[in-house]
Amino acid sequence: VFIANRDISGQQSRLHYKIHQPQLVFPRETLAATTMNGARADSPHFALLALALFSLFLAPSLAQTCKSYAFSDNRVYASCVDLPVLSSYLHWNYSQTSYVAEIAFRVTGATSSKWVSWAINPSGLKMVGSQALVAYQNSSGSMWAYTSPVDSLQTTLSPGTLSFGVPNISAVLENDEMTIFATLQLNSGTTTVNQVWQVGPVESGSPGTHSTSGANVQSTGTLDLLSGTTAASGGSGSSRLRRRNVHGVLNAVSWGTLMPMGALIARYLKVFQSADPAWFYLHVSCQASAYAVGVAGWATGLKLGSESSANNKVHGNIGLVLFVLGTLQGFALLLRPKKDHKYRLYWNMYHHTVGYTVIVLSIVNVFKGLDILDPEQKWRNTYIAVIATLGASAAVLEAITWYIVIKRKKTASSAPKISHSMNGDDGYRNGRV
Repeated sequence: VFIANRDISGQQSRLHYKIHQPQLVFPRETLAATTMNGARADSPHFALLALALFSLFLAPSLAQTCKSYAFSDNRVYASCVDLPVLSSYLHWNYSQTSYVAEIAFRVTGATSSKWVSWAINPSGLKMVGSQALVAYQNSSGSMWAYTSPVDSLQTTLSPGTLSFGVPNISAVLENDEMTIFATLQLNSGTTTVNQVWQVGPVESGSPGTHSTSGANVQSTGTLDLLSGTTAASGGSGSSRLRRRNVHGVLNAVSWGTLMPMGALIARYLKVFQSADPAWFYLHVSCQASAYAVGVAGWATGLKLGSESSANNKVHGNIGLVLFVLGTLQGFALLLRPKKDHKYRLYWNMYHHTVGYTVIVLSIVNVFKGLDILDPEQKWRNTYIAVIATLGASAAVLEAITWYIVIKRKKTASSAPKISHSMNGDDGYRNGRV
């Protein structure tokens, strides 16, 4: 979403550029005396040296910039800017009296297997809320350019109406460059906008998911339509992505992994008499560590949620419930009755119910977070592998511990019973005459 500023000057944007080319000046005496491995200035060696030096200074002047670019259909734009990432360029004319912008968005190195997009976002330097122009080559081989409002991180860039008018839009793919041409009827008073641009793959004849790292998360900035000045925000976008990644890792490790591990320790290790009371301290240590790390992850989530307009209420609400239930479990430990207390049974029921509820909600919320963060598939697969490993371990331990418990009961039932009656009979006719 772009930020609109007001200006009453009523002048059309015009930028004037003056390119200064570096000049080489060699005194004639120096040239005459210059040698290369004993060769003088008029030798072939010196000619090669001069050609190399000339090419070094000429190369920057030949490098493509928006200012040196000429459109094949003789379109002329008063302003342009070299966008900092994704090999992209923006050209435009803008009338402050009618608030009409004619734009050309170019991406070099484009192919028929890529889609390109340029957008204005009135609500901030982010993807959600962007009013996008999209183009790619469809299955019939023709270019398709259209408008698409982006209302979620899981957008498929479906066609739709933008918050401002787009009377004309078209696109071309030629010489490994894809260009979107469009006329925008912006809202009254607009002089500065938030711009977002993107490049992604075409999959099954429609736009696929673009990369979520590197240049693809740095492609935002502000644009002054009158002066032509821009301010890239790749750093802040990258910082936000890092915080989102930290939030995801903290919660996946704590609520999503350590909490289930602590439950496995409590359920299965206590069956082994040799593990008592070590299992209890391991269980408490694991759950306490999970809670501490989880609270840090929850806090980062609160901060991210306050900075985002995306609708992630379900994910956030589950996180809040987990924090409350985790806190209650901690306090419940302080109120744990002794084993022979009459209320111990009810405390155990509460503790187990809340504990298993936390585990289920934790796993569900980790997957909710993965859907929002939308990382590479390998990270989702990694977490699935972790949960599958814990589940398989639980199944094996369940069978082993049930076998131990049943065997122990059989052994106890077959052992001789010793009881003492008033006449000295122990129940097995011992002591009788």
